Amino acid sequence: MILAVLLLSSLLIWLDNTILTTAFETLADPVRGLGASPSQLQWATGSYTLVFATLMFTSGALGDRFGHRTVLATGMAVFAGASVWAAYAGDADQLIAARAAMGMGSALIMPAQVAILMWTFSGPARATAIGISSTSAGVGIAAGPLLAGVLLGHFWWGSIFLVNIPIAVLSLIGIATLVPNFRSPTPRPLDPAGLLLSISGLAFLAYGLIRAGQVASWSPVSVWGPIAAGVVLLTGFVLVELRHRQPSFDPRLLAQRMFGLANVALGLLMFAMTAASFYGAFYLQGAREFSPLQAGLAFSPTALGAIVGAPLGVRLARRWTLRVVTATALTTAGLAMGCNMLFGLHTPLVFNEIAYMIQGLSIGMVIGPVTGGLMSVLPLERAGAGSAVLNTVRQTGSLMGIAVGGTIMSLAYRHAVDSSLSGYPEQVQARARISAEQARHAAAAIHQPDLVRVANDAFIKAMHISAAGTMLIALCGALLLVIALRPDRQPAEPVVQDNRVKSNL
Repeated sequence: MILAVLLLSSLLIWLDNTILTTAFETLADPVRGLGASPSQLQWATGSYTLVFATLMFTSGALGDRFGHRTVLATGMAVFAGASVWAAYAGDADQLIAARAAMGMGSALIMPAQVAILMWTFSGPARATAIGISSTSAGVGIAAGPLLAGVLLGHFWWGSIFLVNIPIAVLSLIGIATLVPNFRSPTPRPLDPAGLLLSISGLAFLAYGLIRAGQVASWSPVSVWGPIAAGVVLLTGFVLVELRHRQPSFDPRLLAQRMFGLANVALGLLMFAMTAASFYGAFYLQGAREFSPLQAGLAFSPTALGAIVGAPLGVRLARRWTLRVVTATALTTAGLAMGCNMLFGLHTPLVFNEIAYMIQGLSIGMVIGPVTGGLMSVLPLERAGAGSAVLNTVRQTGSLMGIAVGGTIMSLAYRHAVDSSLSGYPEQVQARARISAEQARHAAAAIHQPDLVRVANDAFIKAMHISAAGTMLIALCGALLLVIALRPDRQPAEPVVQDNRVKSNL
């Protein structure tokens, strides 16, 4: 019953992420949505992920002090309240702020959920519980796009956030009635300096990367300045954490070959997944003119594959090895992402669906088994610190995926569309350079359907470039898994040889 409550809590986080991705095209619409620009959509996801990534290790320390059930319930209440704020946001900037508040709720939920799971289960049951918990990601990915399609087809865009409320209420009831208030006998100290350095460092880094897409250049001070400041602040964060005896975020764990490299591999996978989902939503709903529900149905093979892949990966890893199964699966996922380089405006949908199914199945076979393997090698007293590192690296990968992936998409689109805009008025050219969505609305306003074709062609070229990048990132993650999960060499046993053996040698 406790595991069921934890699954419901985890489902809420994954459901919200996929719902928002499906709503990108609607939010970009100035009539049906908020008229959000690509950079504002990047920040709508990035602000959530930024706060999520940087507050998790602090919330773990809060759970040690006040009890993980208390922190879990607080996070659920914050998430529900911020969901109402997001639903009734008056403009894109308000939505970004509400999403940051939702990230705060998620940051309180995730470490508490993992800690409660680790305290509740032990031995082989713990690994099984972690594997089952990982399937909630697949369920959320599956239900999110479909639910978003139904809601956007019948209600206004804010309904995609209000759907979080009944799930949060059920979770709070279960938390209050079923979950013990576990807490560590030796609570970790709070780390305000580390919190300030990490959140400011990632914020500067993300701002500089997203700003590059807005100005279509890497050379302005407004681009490289924040990036450099972010790198310096994050370096300071690592140095500060290394000086603590019990840091909230322990960089020493990343120095271990298996734990460190496998974590980075998961971060790269999240990077590739987030970048691919960013352009994937615009590809189906924008360029191919699918409705939100049709797009949700088109993405369902990815989610169904992830649901099947998580338990399948655990079972195959028992038969062979974690290294063989997960490295092969991540390689396959990268190649499936690369298939987007072959997709166009008129690609038969069956080819898209096959690639999406393979991608989801492969990702499911990586995330669940690798997460379970990493947490199982840590002693119970290090579970909280390990969970903080694991989730922080994954969310940082997602943040970089939306920042870098979205910026590459914007730069590639602007470069592709520029040469075809010379015959249009300056105001129309300015709108068309922002995004393909803005170009389509400008084309409708001046009754120029040719501009739609120009924008779609430029978008497809940009998507092909982004797909190549996501494929390479995922393949780098697969290579890191091969290195990380390499078995340690056992020292050779001393052999006592007689004279006959020596002479034969």
